[in-house]
Amino acid sequence: MSTAPESPTPPPPSPDARLVRAGLTRRGWTIVVSAVLTVAFLLVGLLVPIPYVSLGPGPTYDTLGDVDGVPIVRIEGERSHQTTGQLRMTTVSVNDEITLFGALGLWVSGRYAVAPREDYFRPGETEEQIEEQNTKLFQDSQSNAEIAALRHLKYPMKVIAEQITSGAPADKVLAPGDQLLVVNGKKVTAAGDVRAALAGTTPGQGISITYKREGKEQTATITLANATDFGQEKRDEGFIGLGAGERPDVTFKTTIRLQNVGGPSAGLIFALAIVDRLSDDDLAGGATIAGTGEIDAAGNVGRIGGIPFKMVAAKEAGVEVFLVPDGNCAEAKDNAPEGLRLVRVSTLDGAVQALKDIKAGRPVPSC
Repeated sequence: MSTAPESPTPPPPSPDARLVRAGLTRRGWTIVVSAVLTVAFLLVGLLVPIPYVSLGPGPTYDTLGDVDGVPIVRIEGERSHQTTGQLRMTTVSVNDEITLFGALGLWVSGRYAVAPREDYFRPGETEEQIEEQNTKLFQDSQSNAEIAALRHLKYPMKVIAEQITSGAPADKVLAPGDQLLVVNGKKVTAAGDVRAALAGTTPGQGISITYKREGKEQTATITLANATDFGQEKRDEGFIGLGAGERPDVTFKTTIRLQNVGGPSAGLIFALAIVDRLSDDDLAGGATIAGTGEIDAAGNVGRIGGIPFKMVAAKEAGVEVFLVPDGNCAEAKDNAPEGLRLVRVSTLDGAVQALKDIKAGRPVPSC
């Protein structure tokens, strides 16, 4: 009995053959996968925010002018002098909603810088919290600018109860805003007089304090306490629990209005605008002047951030002279646009004098 020979077993199909039967070659699948990854990368780069912010030149505002018909600096109840020229405050544009490709584009432009978001915003902070902080800094800047300007112009000052420690001796008598007249028999004319009046006292000692509230003068006795009982460092003298501040003792009102701007760095220019409005010096003298700098109530000018961007914005606004805080001079000098004259300032008094000297053609401190 004969049998047919066995047919040879066919070899298994190669991987390429399996792909052919599936419809794509290995090369085709490589192209498809690459395309998908490329599209995904493009979408991520275009749409997904990254934890960075962009910094660049922001808008500038002439503090001697108005915005939408509303004066930025307004004096009510006192003569406001005619001014010429401009005193421009400068800002930095900060954008924290940027994507990878957006950040690369801004960086390549050379006009913007990119920095980690955590350098400017604390982790976990909401936009509302950030806005509240910036608004508070801006309001403090306005208040300090007014005090410094009126102090420069020799308007009278009054000392008020600004901060009162809860439960402390002062909390039982005074309220924020009370004007302090006499503490422990010593007349109060400056905020530092309150602490000085306590020299030589001891905890448990009673002292008198004379103050004015709503126009009515009153005198009360306060029993001093231990500073350590209220979380303060140990001190020899008695503790009253009072933080004093100074305010102009005037009947007129100064108002600074500017929307969507935050931070403290406009203080110097605000103060100069108030001085210009209330004096006949015409500080700008027809020129376009800008500057930046935080200011305290005593008129000291402090360093700020973002000055390279502010100088670019100033130059583009036609500014001829830029007032630079002394602490920013080195950075400003290295980044100043061509043709922008840098003037170094450290106090409001010095800034006022510099503007007068510029108008008269006299030399001024430079960076």
